[in-house]
Amino acid sequence: MERAEEIVKITRNFQVTIPSLVRARADIKEGSFVRIFYDEAEKVIKIVPLKRKRLTLRLGRDVSVEEMEKAVEEVLDEATS
Repeated sequence: MERAEEIVKITRNFQVTIPSLVRARADIKEGSFVRIFYDEAEKVIKIVPLKRKRLTLRLGRDVSVEEMEKAVEEVLDEATS
């Protein structure tokens, strides 16, 4: 299995840029969500792309703020579980 890796610099605000080759292999695009965690067993930081469920609301009717907030909350709950 071929590895996609590059060395990147941590910015003053502790940000990193995911290199384009890695983004392409992991199918990470602008607006994607990722889970970042430290794996104690392997002593490495892992970035795991999350596959988001499409959020759909029925058209042709008024949608309340509460309905939109509930739908967003459900998607975020799925992304963080």
